Amino acid sequence: MAYGGSVYILTNKNKTTLYTGVTSDLGARLRQHRNKAFPNSFTARYNLTVLVYMEHFSSIEEAIQREKAIKAKTRANKEKLIDSVNPNWDDLANEVLNW
Repeated sequence: MAYGGSVYILTNKNKTTLYTGVTSDLGARLRQHRNKAFPNSFTARYNLTVLVYMEHFSSIEEAIQREKAIKAKTRANKEKLIDSVNPNWDDLANEVLNW
C-alpha cells in the first residue's frame, strides 16, 4: 500500500520512552530502526523498536504537519492518541512489514 507520508510513534518494550517520526516509506524506516542502522540515534540508544501508532497521508507535507502537531503534545496526550487506536499498545510492525 503506497502513501505519500506516514507519521508513527515508537516505544521500547517497557513503554518508558516515545519517539514520533515521519517518513515517506514506513516499512523501510521501521527496518532501519529495528536494525539500528544509525547506532548513535535516539531510537537506537533507547531501543525504540515497537511500533504503537501510525497514521498515513496522501502527501509528505501533510504528514510533516501532523508530526509537528503530535510532537507538540504532552506525553499524556500522546498516550491517549495511542490508546484511541491501539489500547493494548500492540506492536503494529507486521501490518507495515507485510505490505
